[in-house]
Parts: sequence; C-alpha cells; structure tokens
Amino acid sequence: MEIDFKKFKDGLVPAIIQDNITQNVLMLGYMDESAFLRTKQFKQVTFYSRSKKRLWTKGEESGNFLEVVSIAIDCDNDALLIKVNPTGPVCHKGTDTCWGNQNIVEYGFLSVLEKTIHNRKNASTNEGSYIASLFEKGMNKIAQKVGEETIEMIIEAKDTNDELFLNESADLLFHYLILLQAKGFTLQDIVKKLQQRHKAE
Repeated sequence: MEIDFKKFKDGLVPAIIQDNITQNVLMLGYMDESAFLRTKQFKQVTFYSRSKKRLWTKGEESGNFLEVVSIAIDCDNDALLIKVNPTGPVCHKGTDTCWGNQNIVEYGFLSVLEKTIHNRKNASTNEGSYIASLFEKGMNKIAQKVGEETIEMIIEAKDTNDELFLNESADLLFHYLILLQAKGFTLQDIVKKLQQRHKAE
C-alpha cells in the first residue's frame, strides 16, 4: 500500500475509523506519513493533530486505544479506511462515537423487528397487539408457539413449495425473537455465543 502524501493539503490524508465488529463509523481523523507509518508499526491508530501540531495516538491520555485490524485505501487513493477494535469510548466527550450514537451491532430489519417487539412488550397499552398478547399469556404460550412454528417449518422443508417454507421460516424466526426477549435476551446474545464457539474451533 503506497500513498502519495505530497498530493494532499499539508500532507494530511483523511482516515475513517470503523469498528471491525459493529461496522459502525467511529470517527474521522487525519494522518501524515509519520502517523501512518507509526499506525502500521504499532497497530494502534495514530493521527496528526492539526490543533496540537504533533502526532498523537488515540487513547494516549484516556487509555481508550484503537487497536488496528486492517487498513485500506479507497479507489482514488485519497482516503483511508481503518478497521479497529476500540478499547473504550472513542469521542473525547465520552460517547462511543464522535456522532454521539451507541456503538452497537445492527442486523438490519431484524434489529428493527427486535425494537418493535421490545416496544410492544413494554408499552402501557397494547390493544390489538399480537406480540403484547403473547407476552400477557406468559412463557408457556410463547414457547409453545415456537414449538408449533418449528414443526410447521420442518413439514414444509420436506415438501417442494418454497413459498410455504419461507413463510413458516419467517414465522419461526419471528416467534423465536419474541422468546428471546421473554427470557431477557436479544439476538446479539446469541451472536456472541456463536462467536465464542467459532473461536474455540
């Protein structure tokens, strides 16, 4: 990887910092050639501070370092993408990111669905809500529904109607997400368990 630092204003290349696990953008900084080489050598993100006029390693004061996983340069050779494992909040204001949002894993529509389930579970009034009615009926009913949907999915798996199989699979996943929250867990807890097993293999 070669970067022509001389073509940039003041020799500073913008460096986008992204969490390697959550894929969230954490911050934006600038690197001169010395900061870039130091980052590569020590595997901790080092920037050039335009205000302090010197190199500074992120976390040198707070202890919240950015451990480098990978470094890539974009197609026009004018920006860096550095994937990291952060050891704490990134922003100097104490937030996870410099945009103030939480650095948590999102699973697209599944995360939206989890939030809907959570809101229905905890809302003060849920008239007509199927999700709320399941929570009101308790753990046995929720577990029973997961069992029923599992059997229906297995039956359709042995048939040739793909649309019915997909429908039953969606029903099973939906009720499984409800069961997880009824037990006090989320999809992320299951992902963490799978990651632990993956590392052990």
